[in-house]
Amino acid sequence: MDDSRVPGRRLPAVLSALVCAVALLSGCSGSGADAGGSGREGLTTQAAVPAVDNDLQNDYQKVIRDVLPSVVQIRTSEGLGSGVVYDAQGHIVTNAHVVGDERTFGVTIANSENELDATLVYAYPQQDLAVVKLDTVPDGLKAVTFQDSGRVQVGQIVLAMGSPLGLSSSVTQGIVSATGRTVTEPASEGRPGATIANMVQTSAAINPGNSGGALVDLDGRVIGIPTLAAVDPGLGEGAAPGIGFAIPASTVRTLADQIVENGRVTDSGRAALGITGRTVVGDDSRPEGVAVAEVVEGGAADRAGIEPGDVITGLGDTEITTITSLSEALAEARPGDRTTVTYTRNGREQTVEVTLGEL
Repeated sequence: MDDSRVPGRRLPAVLSALVCAVALLSGCSGSGADAGGSGREGLTTQAAVPAVDNDLQNDYQKVIRDVLPSVVQIRTSEGLGSGVVYDAQGHIVTNAHVVGDERTFGVTIANSENELDATLVYAYPQQDLAVVKLDTVPDGLKAVTFQDSGRVQVGQIVLAMGSPLGLSSSVTQGIVSATGRTVTEPASEGRPGATIANMVQTSAAINPGNSGGALVDLDGRVIGIPTLAAVDPGLGEGAAPGIGFAIPASTVRTLADQIVENGRVTDSGRAALGITGRTVVGDDSRPEGVAVAEVVEGGAADRAGIEPGDVITGLGDTEITTITSLSEALAEARPGDRTTVTYTRNGREQTVEVTLGEL
């Protein structure tokens, strides 16, 4: 599914070097008399070995053994990304930004050196999700199991699996930091970034190449598909440590099921106003907001009488100042919801009631 944020985007296939450092902390203990009673005193040093929670370690290892074989590496002509096996028929779920505009891919299954051919079924950039299908399904292909998104809790331990920096079958760990985030991905190649609601925020490291992989709980169930990491302007737009986002499992399953069954998304569940617009900076002649460039015939805005040239400044109780703020407000709504749109036409502010359509 890979810039004001750093998404786990397609990674150039050439990886020059990687250096990993692991620091271990140990303690030491006290002084005492010589055991033989010679009267000589000295110091004895003993390494303090930290206690290991074997149950937790065993849980980690079992989850990795069970899930990692279902996490794949996807190669395009421009780079690498990740994906997860969706079913035994060879469907692979990944991010739309991983597949880009391409239709054929190379897929490598964990612990295998053989690359399999795969073909795009459908990409849905509005939710940064895509499904590809293996041309030949290998024996023993195992699909992941998805968790009910309503059961995901802040603070639970999670593992991120994928191919960060081109390193296939890599695992990082963290916790669920928050749920229900609405996040807009950065625009790319002239396309607006997808606005996705109910995303899972995690402290597990999400690096370039992780996109499309798996965010997994300790029951071995996928709770989300990692898609991007936040950036910190104070770090020169570098990745903000410990802030990554994943598309929730419920969204993944809803859209992927439609794609597998129908070859496309037939019911997005996303509200739409039915306009094409752009952000405008306010001045003496108009306020800041979203200038309507085009109105979809028969859409919500068209039925409400909104016209090209109007500047939208509010949706319900939400102030609209940019196209991103409008997308995020719509992401929180549902098709069929009734709300109000505040807009300015010829210098005069107006408010109209609308019934939202579907994206």
